[in-house]
Amino acid sequence: MKKRIQDLDVKDKRVLLRCDFNVPIENGVIKDDSKIVESLETIEYLVGKQAKIIILSHFGKVKTEEDKKKNSLEPVAKHLQSLVSSKVMFSRQTRSPQLALLVEKMKPGEILVLENTRFEDVPNKLESNNDIQLAMYWASLADIFCLDAFGSSHRKHASTYGVAKQIPSCIGFLVQKEVTNLDKYVLNAEKPFTILMGGAKVEDKVGLIESLLPKCDHLLLTGGIANSCLYTLEYMVGESLKTEDEAILDRLKQLLVKYQEKIMLPLDVIVGKSSDNNYVKHVKVDEVQAEHSILDIGMDTVHAYEKILNDSATIFVNGTAGKYEDKKFATGTRELLEIIANNSSVKVAGGGDGVSAVKYFHFEDKFTYLSTGGGATLEYIINGGLPAIDNIEDDIEEQ
Repeated sequence: MKKRIQDLDVKDKRVLLRCDFNVPIENGVIKDDSKIVESLETIEYLVGKQAKIIILSHFGKVKTEEDKKKNSLEPVAKHLQSLVSSKVMFSRQTRSPQLALLVEKMKPGEILVLENTRFEDVPNKLESNNDIQLAMYWASLADIFCLDAFGSSHRKHASTYGVAKQIPSCIGFLVQKEVTNLDKYVLNAEKPFTILMGGAKVEDKVGLIESLLPKCDHLLLTGGIANSCLYTLEYMVGESLKTEDEAILDRLKQLLVKYQEKIMLPLDVIVGKSSDNNYVKHVKVDEVQAEHSILDIGMDTVHAYEKILNDSATIFVNGTAGKYEDKKFATGTRELLEIIANNSSVKVAGGGDGVSAVKYFHFEDKFTYLSTGGGATLEYIINGGLPAIDNIEDDIEEQ
């Protein structure tokens, strides 16, 4: 067991808190603040203990000076102020003599949000390459480091991994909740255990499939991963999203043979055409043409999957059935999620697209757990841990 924030004396201490505030922002307006809200339990706990809270987070991709103009954390700091009663300050510097003075003047219970950690990636990728000097500087600002950015814990960055080597470290309530729920509901799932998997990032899914197939009873495939499986079985998939990586296709073929009794593929699909935005057609999987793009599953597939889902004790959702944001191709994803939401199983969604779809169709209240991590959730399930979490000090008293 890793040291937890509640295991340490944080009263009047400076706590360097790594959050994941990488939220969607359009024209300066936060479109979904759930990642910020999920961090409030740890933040409010530290405020209650009269700690001085210094928050680190990345935001977007920063590869050039121009990227900095659109990827500032200042809107997040302002939004955080609307969610807490404590004073929230913002530093436009990630490190400077002025920042050190600002930290020195902080009062108990105050919060200081530092600028986007990835500003340090221009020009030398100091954050992403876990630069020891940068990690030591951030650590010098505080007495304790608390990791509460589950969604960034698969990366060995200076702000997630490096600082934990420099000062006493622990995990916050969000990370504790993620580890507890993923261990309980996915890694040790009650059977029958069914996985509904779709989405676009085929290469990222193969390791997850290989990890989960021995543990699950059924794997229901949709989206790009289903297209790739159909492709490797020599079905025509036209211009559909798929992988053409021969090594990935070979791994998929081996899995399809070894676990043929567990894996289900679509029976029918909804297709579109890149040359005609208004083209929509329902076809069987063996009727897809070269000019078609598979963008959803058909109702025959929904009904076949429904029988399995309704007999499941645990369901893990990762990815979507198609281009659900477009009403023409939303039916499959919506129908499957509604089936899952209305049955009595334990229901967990993990990975960015799957969770986004659950929220898009307003089924979040009917799910047992929604993981805040995207790639981090998948890596945790595959490996049973994540580098930044594994790097946190162990609770010796628990051993």
